[in-house]
Amino acid sequence: MSKGILVGAAEDQLWLDLSVGNRHGLIAGATGTGKTMSLRLLAEGFANAGVPVFMADVKGDLGGLAKPGEASARLTERADKVKTEWKAQDVPVVFWDVFGRQGHPIRATISDIGPILLGRILGLSDVQEAVLHVVFRYADDEGLLLLDLKDLRALINHVAENAADLNARYGAVASSSVGAIQRALLALENQGADKFFGEPALDIADLMMIAPDGRGAVNVLAASELMKSPQLYATFLLWLLSELFENLPEVGDLDKPKLVFFFDEAHLLFNDAPKALVTQVEQVVRLIRSKGVGIYFVTQSPLDVPETVLGQLGHRIQHALRAFTPRDQKAVRAAAETFRPNPRLDTAQAIQELGKGEALVSLLDGDGVPSIVQRVLIAPPATSLAVLSDEDRGEIIGNSPLKGVYDQAVDRESAYEKLKARTDPAPSADTGKQSAAGGWTRNSGKKAAPRQRETTTEAAVKSVARSLASSIGSSLGRQIVRGVLGAILKR
Repeated sequence: MSKGILVGAAEDQLWLDLSVGNRHGLIAGATGTGKTMSLRLLAEGFANAGVPVFMADVKGDLGGLAKPGEASARLTERADKVKTEWKAQDVPVVFWDVFGRQGHPIRATISDIGPILLGRILGLSDVQEAVLHVVFRYADDEGLLLLDLKDLRALINHVAENAADLNARYGAVASSSVGAIQRALLALENQGADKFFGEPALDIADLMMIAPDGRGAVNVLAASELMKSPQLYATFLLWLLSELFENLPEVGDLDKPKLVFFFDEAHLLFNDAPKALVTQVEQVVRLIRSKGVGIYFVTQSPLDVPETVLGQLGHRIQHALRAFTPRDQKAVRAAAETFRPNPRLDTAQAIQELGKGEALVSLLDGDGVPSIVQRVLIAPPATSLAVLSDEDRGEIIGNSPLKGVYDQAVDRESAYEKLKARTDPAPSADTGKQSAAGGWTRNSGKKAAPRQRETTTEAAVKSVARSLASSIGSSLGRQIVRGVLGAILKR
């Protein structure tokens, strides 16, 4: 049985116990001090232990996880100092990209998102959001599937054109509200949302793949372009968390996590966040742990993460901070105060003196008790530190177990086609989604199979039934998550 993940060494080696890997963590430090190396090290460790990993590649430098590292005197020296043997290694990587250029496309349907979340993403007023509810309700009553943006636009136009007939059933639909919704949809589409909304929709189990050799897949989301589209990024992240809450059962304490998330540039989530949002994120972080999911925030300063969320992060890897300004000095003090004190170490002073590759580390033991802070030399990662070439990336995508599952968009009969057929009848084809193959399995325990899309009403009924059959915590978690990132855009 593995000890866990070797993080580094002080007087003795420090290991992250896998049984508390879902207790969340923080990797912090100034630019260039080694945060990405620590992220890579943990991702490699979880993958080697059979735990799937998800991370957003904000800077475009994490693709090298798919290639073995190159030996060097510096790596060998570092390995000797942490009392281990360095050996080049890759990890199984699956590349994803909302835009479908640097990985498998990621999609969700309009019905998956729902009127409440979509209304908040679009920044609609209460009156405008009420019109959106009318559109979704009409879609359910008429059996019209809402899969992509053209479905939603067509149905909004249809409702507007027939407002006089629908007023008695659903209430007044103001043309000004319809116009506002259409303009908001256009702005979202300009950010690339037409690539995100549609089918085949991502099956969350495909983020929890286990390679034939037993290692967990490292899912790398190309995010350098996505981060330029904050609304689309928020849509994706909220939907992803919602899917996790809906599909993953309560599991309690496990020998190792079922899935680990790394959120790089975590300050982007909390910038100017209102208190209500921070409270919601805190609850999400707490609740998702019971699903066997660990979340590790990666950012420059602990001040980037609200205190209520910071208190949920049991594992701490703090790289160097520089105290050049009053805010920097405050960040140093805040970082030092979050650690369990070590009587032999001046934590605040040490944070400013750390060299590249060093960090102050405190990890939870198997009972969930944080260790005293220690000045640690971080172990060297085994994968390549170089930026992955386009040729290598293309080869990995071409050999992926998910090749052909998501690559081709499916435009089956839905609201747009049915409304068009009322004036211009024409046959349309219905195509399903392929299943993952090639000896890979899923850590969720689910068998790969095509998903059948649901109407909003069906999804709501299913959600209520699941909540009654499972724990109250799961239901609460899903309600919280549905509003978390949507609230970002409506503050």
